[in-house]
Amino acid sequence: MVKVNVKHIDAFSSVPGKGNPAGVVLNGEDYTEQQMLAIAAAVGFNETAFVVPSNIADFRIRYFTPGHEMNLCGHATMGTVYALQMQGALKKSVFTIETNAGVLPIQIRKENNQLLITMQHAKPQFQPFNGSKSELAASIGLREEDLHADYPIVYGSTGIWTLIIPIKKLTSFSEMLPRTEEFPRILAEMPKASVHPICLEVRHPENDLHARHFSSPYSGTIEDAITGTASGVMGAYYKEYVDKAMELPTTLIVEQGHEVNKDGRVYVHIQKEEEELAISISGTAVFVKEIEVEINEHKNNSLGFI
Repeated sequence: MVKVNVKHIDAFSSVPGKGNPAGVVLNGEDYTEQQMLAIAAAVGFNETAFVVPSNIADFRIRYFTPGHEMNLCGHATMGTVYALQMQGALKKSVFTIETNAGVLPIQIRKENNQLLITMQHAKPQFQPFNGSKSELAASIGLREEDLHADYPIVYGSTGIWTLIIPIKKLTSFSEMLPRTEEFPRILAEMPKASVHPICLEVRHPENDLHARHFSSPYSGTIEDAITGTASGVMGAYYKEYVDKAMELPTTLIVEQGHEVNKDGRVYVHIQKEEEELAISISGTAVFVKEIEVEINEHKNNSLGFI
């Protein structure tokens, strides 16, 4: 058996127990891909990140759900950078990380006695959703009339594909009951995509957008509390479909997690670079505790917490 030390970091909040929990393994090079998957399953968070050496960036980060590897994860990136800072491993305020979505720049700075982490995203992409709106609404516990008819339902990516679903009213978010097993059939164009309902009504007036995030059934999880990569997509979506005349650069604030008592916020920065949208996100994080898990040395299974 192999004992693994994992740091539990809550991202997009400065309060332990809020925000989005991520597992961080700083010595990722010590484990095989199968073991990484087993560790992620043992930890049980939506994502666990592994820091490994890189030949093209300052660090490489690999991201695993309990079910599979992800190309990129916003909250686990925030958690990893925070953990690296805790360890004294960051010698500069601007550096790069290698991910399966590309090499991305990271910037850190202190603001109001908190570490603020800014993460560049990949260039935004959108693809149309051509499935049944009524079936889609039903798959998250709503009716078609709850969808906002003024804005399109589209797949979007700034590193990871998710389906953006505009919702009319904030009250609908507390009524949502995802049937994630139905997602692959309804999302025929991208059956492994996650589902991300958004709303222009917000709980707190200083914020701009509200969201929930329901995972692909292939990930082994149901809901992500506060989602960095999807928040980046929301920023690009807002500029592309909601307010094309919006002046840039600008920052939008996304609120998420309230329905699962994990409320947090993501700052989404939107600017133009060479006639293309450039998206980055910022957020805080907080250390919660050390976790030790035990996995089988050779097989892709785990015995959970010890």
